[in-house]
Amino acid sequence: MKPMLASSVLGLAAVVLASTAVAADLKPEEQIQLRQAGYSFMGWNMGKIKANLQGEYNADQVSAAANTIAAIANSGMGALYGPGTDKDVGDVKTRVKPEMFENMEDVGKLAHDFVAAADNLAEVAQGGDPAEVKAAFGDLGAACKACHKKYRAD
Repeated sequence: MKPMLASSVLGLAAVVLASTAVAADLKPEEQIQLRQAGYSFMGWNMGKIKANLQGEYNADQVSAAANTIAAIANSGMGALYGPGTDKDVGDVKTRVKPEMFENMEDVGKLAHDFVAAADNLAEVAQGGDPAEVKAAFGDLGAACKACHKKYRAD
């Protein structure tokens, strides 16, 4: 089990470093567009989970959506908040508040909480218990809102 954990950690570190290197080559407007696409895709998958919790529950669909959210959360999207992405760039609009870039320690904590909640949801969803998924989904929503409340403009 330990070799698997070590290889997973090394693999994740490689993805994060590669994501950072690739993001550095992107223009600010491209970084904004990519991060918005990632959050939109996460939102779509959260909508699938919400629909399952409110209607007929399909454990496979919920698990797939939760795994997708966790994968995006762990993808190194923080690298897409580079210099110049704190404001609109041409026709590319952003709702991020500039003060986010002044509070990186707080942002790091919020990001850590978000990733932990996404990972937990993916793990819980594998069990297939709708009540447990609902609780974990609520925790993920709270983690999203914690950042939105501070650092996302209306």
